[in-house]
Amino acid sequence: MTYNNLEEKPLENKGIEPKKGSGDFSSIWDFITEMVKFTILSLVIVAPIRIFIAQPFLVSGSSMDPTFADGEYLIIDELSYYFKDPERGQVVVFRYPNNPSKYFIKRIIGLPSETVIVKNGQVTIKNDANPNGMKLEEDYVKNIDTQNKDVDTKLEDNEYFVMGDNRPQSSDSRDWGPVEDKFITGHVVLRLLPVARASVLPGQK
Repeated sequence: MTYNNLEEKPLENKGIEPKKGSGDFSSIWDFITEMVKFTILSLVIVAPIRIFIAQPFLVSGSSMDPTFADGEYLIIDELSYYFKDPERGQVVVFRYPNNPSKYFIKRIIGLPSETVIVKNGQVTIKNDANPNGMKLEEDYVKNIDTQNKDVDTKLEDNEYFVMGDNRPQSSDSRDWGPVEDKFITGHVVLRLLPVARASVLPGQK
């Protein structure tokens, strides 16, 4: 919280001498009272932001290389998905469906009710607008996985198909299935560290 500095005029001496020791206890008590007020106000303002709006996360592992590297410090927007649905191409943080105490970071590839086909590293999406299939152009993928992870998955109306950008090194929906919307925490809005790679909406297509 930022406070503006105020210029105050010195109090004029009216010839009344304060008694020795007067005001000492009052000053300490006022200080404690102000600190308590400041602490409560900080909690009232900061706690909802921390819980409902934005959270910091530290990347662990190489499944999103080169988009996100191990040890990078990210800020996640948790508020937007209360008002709109996740979009294809967004990098999201979610609770791992098989162990909700763990958080994963991946990219949304397939949307609810779509069919996702992965074959020889190529992703094809079938939906109402593209019944014959639409091949995704994925310039964010530098390492294509062409071995043993071919899938053909029809998503339910509350499911998303997610994949890591570093396809050979990513455990994702190809291995353990789609992610229900209730597990999605939010999407990446800021990369704070390292400073040399600091950016807004990093990794968004």
